[in-house]
Amino acid sequence: VQLQASGGGSVQAGDSLRLSCAASGRSISSYDMGWFRHVPGEPREFVAAIKSTSSNEYYADSVKGRFTISRDNAKNTVYLQTNSLKPEDTGVYYCDAQRLFYRYWGQGTLVTVSS
Repeated sequence: VQLQASGGGSVQAGDSLRLSCAASGRSISSYDMGWFRHVPGEPREFVAAIKSTSSNEYYADSVKGRFTISRDNAKNTVYLQTNSLKPEDTGVYYCDAQRLFYRYWGQGTLVTVSS
């Protein structure tokens, strides 16, 4: 599975962005999908995940109520709607796909939030 994140940009605090993670090479319908973010000098941080079977959603406490993960299996794409962005949301956002013993990471997209 090849993953490509897009939709990042430079925004002001309070703005919104919709990140997309387009998959190719294989259908993601059977994969659990997630979003992580990374700031240089810090560990990669879990942001949100969505299960393949139940579509249950999981969020880091820091983004609950502001971010929404969704998936469109027909388009082979996962989304992360980010609202009420804060400067601490700044980072490179990556998506991943997991199934059994397999895990794939995509190229990231940079989100910069200024106050």
